[in-house]
Amino acid sequence: MCMKNIFFSLLCVLFLFSCGNKDTKVVYSNPLPVAFGDPFILHASDGMFYMYGTSGENGFRTYSSEDMVHWKDEGLVYRGATSESWTVDCFWAPEVYERNGKYYLFFSANWKENPTNELEKFRIGVAVSDKPTGPFKEMYDRPVFDPGYPVIDANLYFDDANGKVYMYYSRCCYKHPVESEIADMAREKGWFDEVEESWIYGVEIEPDFSGIIGEPVLLLRPPVKLDDKQAEWESRSVTANEVNRRWTEGSYIVKKGDTYYMMYSANFFGGQYYAVGYATSGNPLGPFRKADNNPVLQKNTDRGGDVTGTGHNMVLTLPDGRMYCVYHGRTTKTGDERVVFIDHMEIKEDGKLVVNGPTTDEQTISLRK
Repeated sequence: MCMKNIFFSLLCVLFLFSCGNKDTKVVYSNPLPVAFGDPFILHASDGMFYMYGTSGENGFRTYSSEDMVHWKDEGLVYRGATSESWTVDCFWAPEVYERNGKYYLFFSANWKENPTNELEKFRIGVAVSDKPTGPFKEMYDRPVFDPGYPVIDANLYFDDANGKVYMYYSRCCYKHPVESEIADMAREKGWFDEVEESWIYGVEIEPDFSGIIGEPVLLLRPPVKLDDKQAEWESRSVTANEVNRRWTEGSYIVKKGDTYYMMYSANFFGGQYYAVGYATSGNPLGPFRKADNNPVLQKNTDRGGDVTGTGHNMVLTLPDGRMYCVYHGRTTKTGDERVVFIDHMEIKEDGKLVVNGPTTDEQTISLRK
């Protein structure tokens, strides 16, 4: 090959390389046109983004996107409440994980096995597919495990440090009254006779997701004392006389350096005070310490904004390390319908986690192509 051809070929390679490494900037504003509660985005190995969420259907659907802004409805990817399924209704909080060429859908639903006719018989299940767009088929004819109380909001963490897989979940408030100074205050004021609570647990899970290993560990719960720094924001649904429940739910765990960050939601998911905080630990099963700068995401109507009910988030981390907080919220225009928001977030040098939201103004997402 002559030098001229070699030089031309080299120029072509350099051109293609430079084009392949340019940032593509996409302008968007919240909320996105997706009516999901509990949104979860998978950045799959095919380079596409797939969003799953709670939609009030007997199953789950997904939306696909190349840029996190323009979303295509791919339809229902998992259908429950069938004669073969262990599920009945209340399909909530899906999360999908890509492992070894397969896609695993974890979700919450009511269990058919309900001899005492409980109003809440939520359990966690898992389904598998060869594609992120399904169809997903249940791996087992039962929930992953049965702790003896209703559970929701499964989140998995695959720990490269020890090769183990951990599952985090929330015990529901149902039939779980807890004594606290907040409950005492509610009784004294004549608001409620008791206050039920949901707590977050963590446990190691079998690699084939067939069950758990060991006993679940209590990781987070609402504050007991009124002078606890977290008590005010985590108790607003009670202190506003909204409902006799305090939630600690929707956990999502990420790791930076040697620190595990667990984000979680508190207050009534259907109310304006739903908000997000976080806690940190040096170990995947705690103990976790709640952060001093909580809540890191909450309504902005008291600051001239139009967003309430911000919660049940996940963290989308791009290959270059940029982080996005994906969550649901409400606006005056959307009313009671939950819609999806995506805002920039970061973990600062001092270890503080910060979410730059909620936003409704125009902003950009940059994706390296």
